[in-house]
Amino acid sequence: MTSSIFLVSMIFVGISMLVSMVLKSKFKKYAQIPLANGMSGKEVAEKMLRENGIYDVRVISTPGFLSDHYDPTKKTVNLSPDVYEGRSISAAAVAAHECGHAVQHATAYGPLEMRSKLVPAVQFSSTIVNWVLLAGVVMAYSGSTTLLLIGIILMAITVVFSLITLPVEFDASKRALAWLQTTNVTNNNEYPQAKDALKWAATTYVVAALAAVVTLVQYIMIYLGGRRD
Repeated sequence: MTSSIFLVSMIFVGISMLVSMVLKSKFKKYAQIPLANGMSGKEVAEKMLRENGIYDVRVISTPGFLSDHYDPTKKTVNLSPDVYEGRSISAAAVAAHECGHAVQHATAYGPLEMRSKLVPAVQFSSTIVNWVLLAGVVMAYSGSTTLLLIGIILMAITVVFSLITLPVEFDASKRALAWLQTTNVTNNNEYPQAKDALKWAATTYVVAALAAVVTLVQYIMIYLGGRRD
């Protein structure tokens, strides 16, 4: 069973790397296509925030590639330099997506609030879960499954977090794309490309969630097997 966990993990690592490569390729491709209206990612973000009645969120630049995120604790839309300064389709898509999270926060979107409440527990569990599971599997083959059960509970927290992340990310993209289209920030040729970029970004979360669920199920099977023995 442990070998099957390793095999499945490697399969999902491979899929994740493939999706990540496609995502980076898409964003680099669309980063080379100038936005017809000439707006920068910063300007797109500020416009979307204003038009959604949000005036207490700042748009700032953060280091890294595809390091873009919304910080609900500081109320900042953090854009990577390529997005913050960029005047491309990918810059507009990413900036609008992150503002989608700001809109979720402002409107008390349920899944986002649930995910935020889970953050402290996920931060704690992620630091020890692998060690607990490893020790738990070893002990399970010796007849003791208590530690493995603790590891499964810790991992279940991260799995729930991954699953809740899916509607949060899909909804942020939905809000972003609807706004990009209705405000004509992207024209008829640019909109499908922005949609394609965000689709691949969302796919990374889907792969991560599937991998987490499958791995959790396998550890549960080891636990049940140890209990029967």
